[in-house]
Amino acid sequence: KAFSSFEEVLADPRVEAVALATPAEMHHRMTLAALGAGKDVFVEKPLALDWRSGQEMVEAARRQDRILMVGHLLRYHPAVLRIQELLSEGVLGKIEYIYSNRLSMGKIRREENALWSFAPHDISVILSLLGQPPVQVTATGGAYLQPNIADVTVSHLLFEHGVRAHIFVSWLHPYKEQRLVLIGSKQMIVFEDSKADQKLVVFDKRIELKDGMLEASKPAGTPVEFPPVEPLSSECSHFAWAVAHHAQPNTPGEEGVAVLSVLQACQRSLQMNGQPVAVDPISAHPLGRL
Repeated sequence: KAFSSFEEVLADPRVEAVALATPAEMHHRMTLAALGAGKDVFVEKPLALDWRSGQEMVEAARRQDRILMVGHLLRYHPAVLRIQELLSEGVLGKIEYIYSNRLSMGKIRREENALWSFAPHDISVILSLLGQPPVQVTATGGAYLQPNIADVTVSHLLFEHGVRAHIFVSWLHPYKEQRLVLIGSKQMIVFEDSKADQKLVVFDKRIELKDGMLEASKPAGTPVEFPPVEPLSSECSHFAWAVAHHAQPNTPGEEGVAVLSVLQACQRSLQMNGQPVAVDPISAHPLGRL
């Protein structure tokens, strides 16, 4: 059935849940309205424009006893799920460094910069893999096509115990690249979603001391299989499952708040030309303990 207005959707008692794929500045208002009407809500990333608005959405969902899920698509990618399995099996050992490149000659936006357009997915995955928020971020970038809208950004995240990550995003790049690399104490993993095949590969990490010098051997790679499941289909099915069972989704609103906190810190550092910015430890907690 087609509706002529959002208000008609909310007034229809047959509508149990809504999915919002609207501009980010509309997410907060529309989500609160839907929750207030007793609907479960799926919101595309980013959850909101700031973490406090996101927290208000989470608290509204709790009061109404409704489902609030954020669309962090990479969390439903079968390769990312396989990486999480490998981590739990101890294949990599301790994670030491993560880097992510999300580059393309892509759709150029006016309402948000490349950081807010591309990085939420990567931040979500990194927080999930490490199970903790960063303590500090730095970010730099440049606006070349439109004033004050960064086309290219590089964000560095510092976690406890010296673990670091960086996220390089750009919509001003001559070819498409979607690459996630994890460096562990034992082995390394590369997930390259832009490749046609062998998207996920585990590499040896052999560093030996020879004649008093550290020497790294050329790593041998072993492809890792994962189910050929479409992430968007899995994400949508998961939301339908959460609604049907009234269960907490894998990417609840709390995770959206955590990602927003990191995004805001990166944006602030970007505006200060790369000065370090501390991340609020409460708002950025990936488990959403607000």
